[in-house]
Amino acid sequence: MYRFHQSKVDTHLFMQLQDLTTVLAKNEQLQFESSFGSFIDLTENKVTAGRFWDRLPAETQEAGAKSDVILRTLGTLHQTDVKTIQQFKENIQDTQLPKFAIQLLTLLEDIRLEDAIRKQRPGIRQNFMYRQKYFHHYFTTQLQANVTRSYVTDEIFCMIYLQLFADQPDPDFPRAGEEQLEMLDRLKPYLYSVFEAKHTRDNTDLAEKMTQMMQGAGYRDSIHEYFILPIGHVESYDKNNLFDELTRTDPLVNDEEQEETNEENEYFDETFSTWHRENKNDDRKQNFLQFELEQGTKTSMLGGGARETEDGDQAMAAIQGTSGQSQQNDYSDQETLTKEENTSQSSSNSSFGKENEHAQMFTEYAETPTEEEEMQYRQLIEDVNPFKIKLAKTIQLTLEHKQNAPRTNLLFGRLSKKLLPVFLDDSPRVFYKKEQESKEFDAVFTLLIDCSASMENKMEETKRGVALFHEVLKELRIPHEIIGFWEDANNVTNTYQPNYMQYIQTLEDSLYQEHGAKIMQLEAQEDNRDGFSIRHVTRKLITRNEKNKFLLIFSDGQPAAAGYDQNGIVDTYQAVVEARKHQIDVIGMFLANGQVEENDDSLMQNIYGKERIMVPDVSALPEHFAPLLKRLLLKVI
Repeated sequence: MYRFHQSKVDTHLFMQLQDLTTVLAKNEQLQFESSFGSFIDLTENKVTAGRFWDRLPAETQEAGAKSDVILRTLGTLHQTDVKTIQQFKENIQDTQLPKFAIQLLTLLEDIRLEDAIRKQRPGIRQNFMYRQKYFHHYFTTQLQANVTRSYVTDEIFCMIYLQLFADQPDPDFPRAGEEQLEMLDRLKPYLYSVFEAKHTRDNTDLAEKMTQMMQGAGYRDSIHEYFILPIGHVESYDKNNLFDELTRTDPLVNDEEQEETNEENEYFDETFSTWHRENKNDDRKQNFLQFELEQGTKTSMLGGGARETEDGDQAMAAIQGTSGQSQQNDYSDQETLTKEENTSQSSSNSSFGKENEHAQMFTEYAETPTEEEEMQYRQLIEDVNPFKIKLAKTIQLTLEHKQNAPRTNLLFGRLSKKLLPVFLDDSPRVFYKKEQESKEFDAVFTLLIDCSASMENKMEETKRGVALFHEVLKELRIPHEIIGFWEDANNVTNTYQPNYMQYIQTLEDSLYQEHGAKIMQLEAQEDNRDGFSIRHVTRKLITRNEKNKFLLIFSDGQPAAAGYDQNGIVDTYQAVVEARKHQIDVIGMFLANGQVEENDDSLMQNIYGKERIMVPDVSALPEHFAPLLKRLLLKVI
């Protein structure tokens, strides 16, 4: 887990909460987020859990976040009356306690929803038990703090919560002020009826009455915000229920209706057919287009149903859009073709996740090395040559041993000198073979290097590890590519995030071009959108024919780019998981500046799991990188 704004991001829990959100809401468009407070927002398609859970022990963190998701997807989505909330929000604007009133209503509504959900889903009671246990402790400590600071309205709100969830009828608040205790006694008749609420308006009535009573006593609004309104952008919805809002279909723009009589209808009993050799339907099922109409005229014609197709049926329609190329010559105008390409690019980016919807990838290639770069690279080679020789020798010896070692216990081949199994076994295996296996490695490697600004003081040492990577794989004739990646922060806008991949070595020329000195052109740039770059590389690697595919990432910490922040960790984790699903081995290498902090190790563990290498000092990169290469190469022999 990694600390971010004094919170933690647990990628495994995050994915559980995302799955829980879509399953309970029965809508794949809803995304889970950690935020300030818990709410559901259909305009932005998200459900949130309070970020404060992230600071708690793992068991409480998981149960608390899940309880937030459950309340919003099973409760607020289906059972909260939106119109009533809208009216309540409007009514309290003229009071002196709007923040207190909203928090009070949210608390009362959550109690009603929790009770209903417990009855429907008894199996999730454990989550609510942890929730109540934490909140009881939290409001107990907050009560003491508010008494000390004389935050009287906050003091009353804490006592309201503790009164509602008390183990006894009249809990004792020895340090509370006399005036606040008196106000609590006046509020108790309303509090006792909270558990009888059946509808959202029951709770809004209670909240309004208690708010008016406190305002009449001269209280001002609360200082702290413990709960927020459970519906984001509540003023933008038209339906009474969020679920109806989620599944609604817009009515026709116009409401015209055409009157028809049987005399005016004409019926033709004649078959009209069209045929073209490019869409002949003899040997496949027929398909018909269905449209969602937004404007038109109502008629008495039957609609909304489906009929079985018959031989010879054809469907014709006029649709506004772009055309595709047929099997014959296509002379479409250039404007349409350009539009089609842009549509394709947008569709491609959408598969990279919400966090990358505005990201665009640009490709650069390293230039021919200068004499100075050649000289610098030769110096690097001298530094890493001992590691290269040792590693290459180990791999070669292993290869020779495997090629010379006979395959024994076979049913046919050369007869072995050990013939005892002939007398002991029913199906003796007394033959062996001594075959020369191919010396070719069935593997491909990609090395991604984080070129963000934070790598400025590590890039020179990083090049030593990259040089070792290139020289060893070139010696063993294994195709590989070396890519630096970054995001251009200076040109980022709300809808445009330019990312770059600089190819130092491509798969095509890694074995045939003596351009290792291109490694010297790696430089620290600006931001890093790791998940986006990993997905681009994965898309290319899965098309390769090699049996063993490896993706190594050199990084110095948390992904950081425009709008990426906290979700960047989760997005990168998801990109790694997707790559591994395609049988690509992904290994993350963390490059520190003298010491690996606990938070750094937790971050890398959350993204890469066990497949991570923590390098405490970047100057020791070759010493840590060589054993990793050895392990990976022995795996493919």
